[in-house]
Amino acid sequence: MDFKEILIKGCSLYGIHLSDTQIDQFRKYRELLAEWNEKMNLTGITEEIEVAKKHFIDSVSIIKSGKLKENIRLIDVGTGAGFPGMVVKIIRPDIQVVLLDSLNKRINFLNTVINELGLKNIETVHGRAEDFGRKEGFRENFDIATARAVANLTVLSEYCMPYVKQGGYFIALKGPSANEEVIDAKNAIGTLGGKLIGVMDTEIPEEDMQHKIVVVEKINKISEKYPRKAGQIEKKPIK
Repeated sequence: MDFKEILIKGCSLYGIHLSDTQIDQFRKYRELLAEWNEKMNLTGITEEIEVAKKHFIDSVSIIKSGKLKENIRLIDVGTGAGFPGMVVKIIRPDIQVVLLDSLNKRINFLNTVINELGLKNIETVHGRAEDFGRKEGFRENFDIATARAVANLTVLSEYCMPYVKQGGYFIALKGPSANEEVIDAKNAIGTLGGKLIGVMDTEIPEEDMQHKIVVVEKINKISEKYPRKAGQIEKKPIK
């Protein structure tokens, strides 16, 4: 299968039927990723078929959570090259998306993608997750906070849960160790006002990758002590 066929098949697994415009947006996104990757480290994967499978379809799998309702507000914490937040915006134009990253070079790349693809109701924010998790307009102000390949679930929960409003969801895109991470993160999730809803297997065409989605509901407001400073979050994770 070629790039277009992989995209169409992978998205159809999650009930997404791409328009010609969306396919063109994904193609341009892939081209920009490869172009910018020559001058800065965005990803180790640039070949178009591999990008389609391991970045785009892997990001689309967040749809399986069933929590991406119409016109919600989503923040992608530590978005990197835009996975999954930029992909969510392409497949679901109705969703308001905020892409948060601590490296300004990546923000410049993301802004270029947004402009080149003509995306609306999406913004980038340059900053650290633990800082913006305390700011008005960000703290407990999103229907969904998501992250992919940022940190283990215990640490990631403290970075992401402060952004989620009560009744909203933290959705983590994880690898094959997700079940073990969930066990380790159980107390942290509860401390941060969350309740584990489930761990779901995902699927990518022509791949045996055992990736999973972890879905946590925010049932209580978070304590004012969280998030802590980055050094504390990573060196002294919540037990």
